[in-house]
Amino acid sequence: MPQSKRILNLAVSMGEELLKNGGEIYRVQETVSRVMEAYGVWDYHVFVVTNGIFATIHEQGDDAGSMVRDVPLGDINLEKVAKINQLSREICQGRCSLDEADERLKQCQDAAKVRDSVLVLACGIESAGFCYLLGGTPFDSVFSFLLGLLLQAFLVAGANRAVSKFLLNILGSALVTAGSLMLYALGMGVHSDRIIIGGIIVLMPGVALVTAIRDLFNGDYLSGGIRLMDALLTGICIAVGVGAAVKLFQLLGGGALPL
Repeated sequence: MPQSKRILNLAVSMGEELLKNGGEIYRVQETVSRVMEAYGVWDYHVFVVTNGIFATIHEQGDDAGSMVRDVPLGDINLEKVAKINQLSREICQGRCSLDEADERLKQCQDAAKVRDSVLVLACGIESAGFCYLLGGTPFDSVFSFLLGLLLQAFLVAGANRAVSKFLLNILGSALVTAGSLMLYALGMGVHSDRIIIGGIIVLMPGVALVTAIRDLFNGDYLSGGIRLMDALLTGICIAVGVGAAVKLFQLLGGGALPL
């Protein structure tokens, strides 16, 4: 592969890792540009949107090349973003050869995902913590912890079967709400609203919403709009799941359930 094509592939691959792991559009575009310049490529064009990268080099040269990468929206992994940022800094400082950069990028791409058991435990702790911070009692936090474990186990099982993210959000939020209302119906003396909020906090698209706002403020209206739409649809799905579960319990109980 010609040297310029290797540089283009490295820069675009680094941008792809940033983009699919939650990096902002301006960060991705700047990283791709700086990496190519660091290796001596100055005649290039880069265009980045939320789910794609388009790049060309040496449009008038004999070794001209173009590259397009489709980058579907995926899970957020800020550890990978930090590693790619560090690699790009070292490249710009001249401390990393092209071969070394290729090897380190491959290591980042091949990095093992967090184990499902760790994710389940972390979700339970997060749910319990937010339940308590938002006014729940320690007793409420215990049940929020258990529902958080159940929710993350459900999400992992659904993801392994390639179930739609929106369907998972609806069913997951309904599962947490139903569990909380069952505890209330059994006379456990819990605050159902605090438990529900703590349990569904893991579903909230906080990073996507913040990234969308940053992209919009930076003038990346297309990318910001796509991320904002994804965040809003996720919020709507959560609301639908919670509302459906509450309505079902109202119908089964013959009246309104106090939350």
